[in-house]
Amino acid sequence: MPTRYMSETADKKKIQKLQRAIVDGLEDVKALDIQVFNTEGLSPLFERVIVASGSTNRQTRALAASVRDAVREAGFEKPRTEGEENGEWIIVDCGQAVVHVMQPTIRQYYRLEDLWGDVPVRLKSNEARGKAARAAAEKSNAASARKAGIKPGAPAEAEAVSPAAAAKKATRAARKSADSVATTAAEEPKKAPVRKAAKTVKTGGGSAVPAAKKAPARKAAAKKVQVVKIGAPVKKPAAKRAAAPKKA
Repeated sequence: MPTRYMSETADKKKIQKLQRAIVDGLEDVKALDIQVFNTEGLSPLFERVIVASGSTNRQTRALAASVRDAVREAGFEKPRTEGEENGEWIIVDCGQAVVHVMQPTIRQYYRLEDLWGDVPVRLKSNEARGKAARAAAEKSNAASARKAGIKPGAPAEAEAVSPAAAAKKATRAARKSADSVATTAAEEPKKAPVRKAAKTVKTGGGSAVPAAKKAPARKAAAKKVQVVKIGAPVKKPAAKRAAAPKKA
């Protein structure tokens, strides 16, 4: 791409940015009848002439101050102003653009539109720019939805869910699952205890007979213990008498 063409494109974008900043500054203070004219073929000193009206001296001064601030915020040098003392006709020199803020009677008398108005520039109002911005946003959202696989008429559930809503949803799901588990456990019948099979013993005839239960073992009789007091004479056990011989 030629360097000259690139330079012309950059200059065009720069003047459009400056023009937009000036018009925004005028609209912020409710300027009346804003007109923009292209003066590239009429003067080598500037490329735009902008004319606007203010109903009172106070409004014209406020319009000039708003333009000055808007141009500086857009990244351009601080404009020079003339006529603020009187307030009937204030000129704001922004370099490539010159702004004339005039009261209606002064504007009708000098008729600057007849001098610089050969090539008027069409401006978009704030409402028109807002509609264009909304249309561009809707178009971008539709393209994003197509990429994500969401149909245009899809319900709102397909949209992103906030973390708090997701946490509430997870809590409700957990409660439902716990209730269902408790209900299922209550409905299931209790299992009967398993009985052990009795042991059987095969007899000589081949038939099975229940085995006899073992008798519980008897506890051994406790031995008697003789308690002997200390110092008392020990009694000897009496000898068993011999049995008398039986008579023949």
